[in-house]
Amino acid sequence: MKSTVWIGILFLAAVVGYVVFSTFHQDRLRCEACVTFNGRRDCRTASAATREEAERAAITTACAQLASGVTESTRCENTPPDSIRWLQ
Repeated sequence: MKSTVWIGILFLAAVVGYVVFSTFHQDRLRCEACVTFNGRRDCRTASAATREEAERAAITTACAQLASGVTESTRCENTPPDSIRWLQ
């Protein structure tokens, strides 16, 4: 094989290795958010790289169970959560 083929294979292996390493070795923060909307309550857990992203994801997931439609979902997601609990 030509040396350019080997260089291409090594480059591809390095990129795939980096993607796998960065995906599995991130410090992830987990939280549980409880939201009450339209008289119903739901608690959901989410994880993300930052506290803000984890909290937003948990609230969005809880609201997906409580609201129907874009307007209700937006209103629900803007409702302050009843509680946020950080998990290990």
